[in-house]
Amino acid sequence: MESIYLSGLNEMQKKAVMHTEGPSIVVAGAGSGKTKVLIARIAHLLKEKKAAPDQILALTFTNKAADEMRHRITGIVGNGAKALWLGTFHSVFMKLLRREANTLGYPSHFSIYDTDDSKSLIKQITKALDLDDKIYKPGVILGRISHAKNRLITPEVYAADPTYQKEDAYMRMPRFSEIFLRYAGHCLQAGAMDFDDLLVQTHKLLYDYPALSAKYQQQFHYLLIDEFQDTNLVQYSIAKKLAAHHQNICVVGDDAQSIYAFRGADIHNILHFVHDYPNHQMIKLEQNYRSTRHIVNTANHIISHNEAQLKKKVWTANPLGAPIQVLRTMSDMEESRLVVDQILVEKLSNQLLYRDFAILYRTNKQSRNFEEALRKKNIPYHIIGGLSFYQRKEVKDLLAYLRFVVNHNDTEAFRRIINFPRRGIGPTTIDKIVSISAESVLPLWTVLGHLNDFLSSTAATAVSRFVALIDTATLKLESENAYTIADYMAKASGLLKELHEDKTVEGLIRYEHIQELLNSIKHFVDYSDNNDPSLGSFLQEIALLTSADKENVHEDAVTLMTIHASKGLEFKYVYLVGMEEELFPSSMMLGSKADLEEERRLFYVAVTRAQLKLTLSHALSRYRFGKLTNVQPSRFLKEIGDHTEAKTITKSSLLATTAKPIQKHPTKLSSSARKIGVSSVAQPTTNLASLQVGHSVHHLYFGVGQVLKLVESAGMRKAVILFHKFGEKTLLLNYAKLDILPST
Repeated sequence: MESIYLSGLNEMQKKAVMHTEGPSIVVAGAGSGKTKVLIARIAHLLKEKKAAPDQILALTFTNKAADEMRHRITGIVGNGAKALWLGTFHSVFMKLLRREANTLGYPSHFSIYDTDDSKSLIKQITKALDLDDKIYKPGVILGRISHAKNRLITPEVYAADPTYQKEDAYMRMPRFSEIFLRYAGHCLQAGAMDFDDLLVQTHKLLYDYPALSAKYQQQFHYLLIDEFQDTNLVQYSIAKKLAAHHQNICVVGDDAQSIYAFRGADIHNILHFVHDYPNHQMIKLEQNYRSTRHIVNTANHIISHNEAQLKKKVWTANPLGAPIQVLRTMSDMEESRLVVDQILVEKLSNQLLYRDFAILYRTNKQSRNFEEALRKKNIPYHIIGGLSFYQRKEVKDLLAYLRFVVNHNDTEAFRRIINFPRRGIGPTTIDKIVSISAESVLPLWTVLGHLNDFLSSTAATAVSRFVALIDTATLKLESENAYTIADYMAKASGLLKELHEDKTVEGLIRYEHIQELLNSIKHFVDYSDNNDPSLGSFLQEIALLTSADKENVHEDAVTLMTIHASKGLEFKYVYLVGMEEELFPSSMMLGSKADLEEERRLFYVAVTRAQLKLTLSHALSRYRFGKLTNVQPSRFLKEIGDHTEAKTITKSSLLATTAKPIQKHPTKLSSSARKIGVSSVAQPTTNLASLQVGHSVHHLYFGVGQVLKLVESAGMRKAVILFHKFGEKTLLLNYAKLDILPST
């Protein structure tokens, strides 16, 4: 009898599940069910191969994917799944580092510095070195540090290499290596790691300490890596080291979806896997279960233009579906309006939900026009990739208090909370405390224990009250759970009181955010999977959360996001907007063939998010730097293939054709669509040379209106028209599809 986890799998999927010994690469096309395969493979290892849960290491790229996998595996094998080493690269390696941190000179409850913490530290360093912050910008410095770490270049190696010194001089940052050295030193002294350190320090642990390396090589009999095309040099090096003993490494990915080179991801990892493991087994998952044949064929045609790829032919047994549509508009403002109009008609005509629709764009700045258009139509929407809940100031303030309770040497947490709420402790006093700690190489907490040696009595008294507050909370660590300590700290610090007394709308929202944080900590304590409700465990749990991990995907709203953020998601209807040269492909990605191929892979990812219908849109003019500029259609539009029956939809025909592919009677729109004034037949264009103020006109979408004003601007004739149902609109007469109605 076939195991339950194998039911519903095709033959190639079953092969990927059951081939467990030795190195293997599963090339999984978009929508081919790779998550289902990974889950079944782990279940097979546990049930049939009798592997212990802690002998399996499974690495993903998002917490959401890891949580889904663990939940589904638990449903198959029971609670034993909790002992799996399953999670994101960063979260799993953080777990490993917590165990072995002392070997590297870090405390077991080291802090995790996010981007804001790292930038703040860099600001302090450049200030101490008296460097121009207009040249030594924190974001640029952090990016260069991250780039070096991802290439496994230590600060010491960097500082000793004349090639890097020349590069820094060319960039007008000759003292960058000094900042890099100080940054690494400050992090170590503060008992803190940034996101890159979680990988770099794991690499150091495995490559510099043979006994520890052997320990984990022996432990992990099976290693699985999802989205392998997104791994960087450090991640792949760690994986190879961990798999060196048993050689049971299975990587799953799609080279056609490698889109994170800007984060250090190296497509060569998946392309070269076959050379690194010559005795590998390659399994191709080529059946797409997600999209229509039109969409799958279009995606295949697009990616065929790339040379650097593992050849595969994705296919689907799904229906042909609606043809790919290309929406061409005169301006970016018109593009947003027409896309939103089309969403509204599709929803009403086909009984859809708003959450069935997604608008994807190349850059975040493109969202503004679509937000405005959606708001005008009262259509609910949410943006993925906006400010994360855990990045809000008030939330970070309370978390900084909790971080400092767990790690008394966390300098950035100390700077954030020492005088918030206000305690009369000025920046001079704060800088003095931190400087003494850095210059004397003494732990910050040790310095705080000897305040009378270097501060005035008034300043020492104020700081001592803060130290006593932290001391009291620290005593609770051994006996109290995360919620009890957090609730105490929110009240005792004065943070809750400060926010509660702010009766502005913003103040009330900030207060609610703190309450929401406390609620989430209570939920963690009550339902913690690892039976560890401690504060340290909670901080570890949320240290690597992203905005996407907190998104409410169940609300009925149109989703707006960048294409990068859309990876791994799917929607019934997808609108890929801004298909213009220098926007997509980006002007920054036209310098090399490799960059252009990455942009094309990004296009492939966007296309394959669609299940039922895909619409591509572009404008002929777009505002850039406050000026309306003519733009060219994207070169990618020529690569979608004639077989897709792509249609160009203009303003005059958009709503007349929107619902046709799905309607049983294509010559009629549903009654819902008629209610919003949509005509199923495009009207002929009237010669508008005789148009005058006071004339009554008919517009295909806006209906009947009266001309209020005629304007000549930049060689173009415009009409201000008051429409009976839609109010006042300004239209370009060169492109407006208007009929002059006879006077009565």
